[in-house]
Amino acid sequence: MTASVKLTLVSHALCPYVQRAAIALLEKGAAFERVTIDLSDKPGWFEDISPLGKVPLLRVRRENETEAVLFESSVICEYIEETQAGPSLHPDDPLERARHRAWMEFTSAALGDIWRLETASEAEPFAAARQALAAKFIRIEAALGEGPYFSGDWFRLVDAAFAPVFRYFDLFDGLADLRVFEGAPKVRAWRQAVSARPSVKAAVGADYPDLLFAFLRRHDAHLLKLAA
Repeated sequence: MTASVKLTLVSHALCPYVQRAAIALLEKGAAFERVTIDLSDKPGWFEDISPLGKVPLLRVRRENETEAVLFESSVICEYIEETQAGPSLHPDDPLERARHRAWMEFTSAALGDIWRLETASEAEPFAAARQALAAKFIRIEAALGEGPYFSGDWFRLVDAAFAPVFRYFDLFDGLADLRVFEGAPKVRAWRQAVSARPSVKAAVGADYPDLLFAFLRRHDAHLLKLAA
């Protein structure tokens, strides 16, 4: 990617899908601007360019060309991988690459469970979401190698996709013992390795924990009742 290309990542402070795109850009050492919006009060320019009204968006402006807007985090990450210099974020082997992409899709189901966990205000739906998450981590355990990352020594897009999943528990673990990683020692070690990555740390602002805690309060989260 030449210096004549300007990349702008349109973000929301808590969006996990934005985080994976930011991690990919940071891992590649790409120059980009980040614009954060409030999804509860979407600016007009955002609604004009976002087909689904969601983040992330990647605005790509190439010299002497009309700006292009990419949406959907998986598409954005693939574009970053294909166009940016820096370390490869996909395996070379086509079968292993496809396997990584499949597990990246798996994160959407895990994030759905996390949404139900953090927005549940009653014990029963909370317990169901917790159990669903624990079962998913057990399934992931069986897919992991020796680490430290998903498939060995190299950090890949699949690691970037799981990083926002793990980040939630940096806050959740301080509120209650959810036991979602029981029976998954490889996942626990993987989580530690991914969370220590500079790109992962830099993918959110310093106010992320406070914003997530405020989100839990707004939803009268059962998780906060456990903490109390």
